[in-house]
Amino acid sequence: MQWGIVFLSREGTPVGLSAAVERGPSEGVRSGSTGPTWTPFPSLLCSASKKDTWLLLPPPCYDALPMSTRSESGKTNLVAIAVLVGLVITGVWVWKRLSFDSQDYVIDQAIPMAFAGLVIVAGMWVVVRAFNRRRTRRRERAKLLAAFEQATVQEKRLEIAFALIEVNKYRAEGLESVTPALRDLFATTLQSALGDKQHRVRGMAASHLGVLNDATVVPLLLKALEDDHAYVRSSAALGLGRLRASEAKEKLTTVMEGDYDQTVRSRSKEALERIKQS
Repeated sequence: MQWGIVFLSREGTPVGLSAAVERGPSEGVRSGSTGPTWTPFPSLLCSASKKDTWLLLPPPCYDALPMSTRSESGKTNLVAIAVLVGLVITGVWVWKRLSFDSQDYVIDQAIPMAFAGLVIVAGMWVVVRAFNRRRTRRRERAKLLAAFEQATVQEKRLEIAFALIEVNKYRAEGLESVTPALRDLFATTLQSALGDKQHRVRGMAASHLGVLNDATVVPLLLKALEDDHAYVRSSAALGLGRLRASEAKEKLTTVMEGDYDQTVRSRSKEALERIKQS
C-alpha cells in the first residue's frame, strides 16, 4: 500500500513525502522504503496558509480507465437500443398512415421481393466466400509446396509436409508433383521414428500415407497395425481406410475384434466400412 504525506510550504508550494507501507497479519505498520522521498505535487490544488499544514492522503485509484471504458460501452448500447426503438416506432407510425392498397402491395409484393433479394445476396455471399477461401488455400498450398521443395533438413520437410496435407484438406489433388517425395518421407518416418516420444509422429505419418492414394504403402500400414502404441495402430487403420485397401480386410477384422484399445477397434471398424462402400 502506498501513502503520501503532502506538505504545504510557507510559499504555498505543495511537496510530498511518500513511503511504501505494509501491514502484516500480526504486526504493526512498517515502512518498505529505505528513506523519505520528497515529491512535488504540481497538480494539487490547495490554498496555502500562513502556517505549515500536513495532509495524509490515501493511495490514488487506478480504476479510472476501466470504469470509463465500461461507461462508454454502456452509453453505446443505450444509444443503439434507442435507435432501434425509434425505428420500430417510426415504422409502425408510417404503416398506420398507409392506405389499404399500399399495405396490400407491401404484403403481397414488396416483402416477398425483399426476401428474395436477401436470399440472392446471401447466396452470392456464400459463393464469394467459398471462392476466396479456395483461392487462399491454393496460395498457401503453393507457398508450402515451394518451401517443401527447398527444404533440406528432414525435420523441417516433415513439418511442412504435415502442414501441406492439412491445408489441402487431406486430399491428394494438387499434390501430384510431390506425392513420391511425401510418400518416401512419411514411410521413412513411420519406420525410423522410434521411441516413446515419437509415437505421435509415427501415427501422423501413417494416417497421412493414406491421403496419397498410393497402394504401395499398404504393407507398411499393415505392419503398423502391430505397433506397440495404440495411437500408431489407430492411425494405421485410418490410413488403410482412406486407401480403401481391400487386402487389409482380414487384418482389420482381427484388430477390430481383438485389440484392447477402444479407439483402435473403432478406427478399424470405420476402415472396414469404407472398404465395403468402395
